[in-house]
Amino acid sequence: MMSTIKHRAENGTVLVVGGGPAGMMAAISAARLGASVILAERNDRCGRKLRITGKGRCNLTNDCPVNEFLQNVPTNPKFLYAALNRFGTEDTKTFFEEAGVPLKVERGRRVFPVSDKATDIVDAMVRLCRKSGVKIINGKVSSLLTDGGRVCGAVCAGEEIYAGAVVLCTGGKSYSKTGSDGIGYKLAEALGHETVTPKPSLVPLISRDGDCARMQGLSLKNVALKITDKLNGKTLYEDFGEMMFTHFGLTGPMILSASAHMNGDERERYEAWIDLKPALDEKTLDARILSDFAKYSNRDFANSLCDLLPQKMIDVVVARSGIDARKKVNSITKEERRALSGVIKCFKVSVSGFRPIEEAIVTKGGISVKQIDPKTMESKLLRGLFFAGEIIDVDAYTGGYNLQIAFSTGVLAGESAAYSILE
Repeated sequence: MMSTIKHRAENGTVLVVGGGPAGMMAAISAARLGASVILAERNDRCGRKLRITGKGRCNLTNDCPVNEFLQNVPTNPKFLYAALNRFGTEDTKTFFEEAGVPLKVERGRRVFPVSDKATDIVDAMVRLCRKSGVKIINGKVSSLLTDGGRVCGAVCAGEEIYAGAVVLCTGGKSYSKTGSDGIGYKLAEALGHETVTPKPSLVPLISRDGDCARMQGLSLKNVALKITDKLNGKTLYEDFGEMMFTHFGLTGPMILSASAHMNGDERERYEAWIDLKPALDEKTLDARILSDFAKYSNRDFANSLCDLLPQKMIDVVVARSGIDARKKVNSITKEERRALSGVIKCFKVSVSGFRPIEEAIVTKGGISVKQIDPKTMESKLLRGLFFAGEIIDVDAYTGGYNLQIAFSTGVLAGESAAYSILE
């Protein structure tokens, strides 16, 4: 139910709900324009999810131009044009370096702190909040307050907080243990906003293939991956890098990226093709196999692959090749070597679905962009209500794009909220 009050709002205050990257950026941006800012964070400290991003390293942006950035946003990219032009990747780099966090650019133009510590990014943002005069309070917001067609505050930990503008930055539903449990959707829906059904994105993949469980814990580096659509034979995604087998299927950087290109509702439709030796063509690989066979000429086939494959893969590859594990390598035929090469160059794993949204890095879905002004991040339904970050129905691939979206929409929402009460 919508909460309505008759008391006059504190017109000079911006209330930011959620102390993640979007929320802290919104709070800092509003405060720098002269607004009095209250940041309400349900956890005992801000940036809890941010602290674990990028395996604790924090890939905070991608060093690319706006047009290329938008190509990496599969959901509603045009909506972000104004936000990215207001605060883009160069602005993010400058922001953190001026805050005392040196940055570096790695493969794929991914930007990290030189220290490889996500905590340095969080600590810098908290410092800037305090330096800018932002008042940080701990408490869960349970409802928003309205008066005369505009939002004018919220109920936080049972107490009413009045404000001239409210910025919702509560995140999505991924990593719910960090506080992103979808409360922001409920707060907005209570005021008439539509939510595009939240789904997991950048999430591990489930496979019914028992070979994954047999190889669980095995990490592969420098392998090539293709995700194919079994219905039409098309390749949806290609990548080169790292991945890992688990008891439930597949995970790792490439797998997470691949999931963003797949429809999680269409189970059993996709297949992962893994090239275990992408640097070797079939002729070169055959020469390598012959060399190993010569080295271990008196061994059984199953005992001859220790130089070519990780130990955990050998039994699985042997079984898939169709070659008798006890056959001496000096009697293996050319056709059998070709079958072995085929398994190594195209190790197939059927995909049956996604892991739960709680394990996803990013939430696909959220508050409909049709109800948000892209030039200000303000609700089109109620004045004084702004949105930023993962709560909005916008998501991107891995590579620093999602955090940049949080920073860009946070700046635009925070500044717009401040302008709306200071004019």
